[in-house]
Amino acid sequence: MLSLAKIKSAHIIILGRDKNKCESTVSDVINATGNSFIEYRLVDLSSQASIRGFVSKFREEDTPINLLINNAGVMCGKRILTADGYELTIAVNYLAPFLLTNLLIDQLKKNAQSRILNVVSDFHSDEISFNNFNSEKKFSPFNAYKLSKLALIIFTFHLSKKLSNSGITVNCFHPGFLKTNISRGLSGLYKIGFKAASFIFAKPAVKAAADLVYLATSPELNNVTGKYFKGRVEARAASIAYDEQVAEKLWNLSLKLTGLALNDTQ
Repeated sequence: MLSLAKIKSAHIIILGRDKNKCESTVSDVINATGNSFIEYRLVDLSSQASIRGFVSKFREEDTPINLLINNAGVMCGKRILTADGYELTIAVNYLAPFLLTNLLIDQLKKNAQSRILNVVSDFHSDEISFNNFNSEKKFSPFNAYKLSKLALIIFTFHLSKKLSNSGITVNCFHPGFLKTNISRGLSGLYKIGFKAASFIFAKPAVKAAADLVYLATSPELNNVTGKYFKGRVEARAASIAYDEQVAEKLWNLSLKLTGLALNDTQ
């Protein structure tokens, strides 16, 4: 956030559901960078109605978008259902960016060159279980998280092909293992194990931020799309992420789960 905000004339809109946290974040960023073009919108990414409400107002304002970064991430210690009836991890980490991105594509197309950057994880699954997509049969915090990140990678690749002639590039990015509050929803041994791993393996957030800014703004990537990056280096995701039949099946399921019609998407 700070690194992007330091870019001259950058206008950044943060989405969040906690008003106090959003106000504090905006204030901190403005004070640290001197960039006053930072604002927030209250959006609950676990609620599809909230996402649609935000997009409706945003379209009315006709605010241009050059860059969309989907960076939300949760990990839950138990199976929690959203108001829409979906397991919270898959709802926030995957269905929310799927819905938000598709609803904002027309806004992104208004610019000659726009970018979509999905923040994923090397800690993603190597298989996708469509009969347990909502963790209705079995729930595991780590498996739900890994599934959500695999789904987001598959979405990235598939959407990049659908938008191949639009002027919009779509890529995904593994920032590395960072010290974040993503484990706040865990408890017991899950939380202890995650914190221990974070202490041992976590990389500096400053390095990850610099990598994100590069992927978001570098002219070298103007025509690069449908790629998975580890830091600034192009890498390969799990083999299943490149399976076209799996991608099409996931796309159709996602349309159904988000209530999007075919004419709502590209």
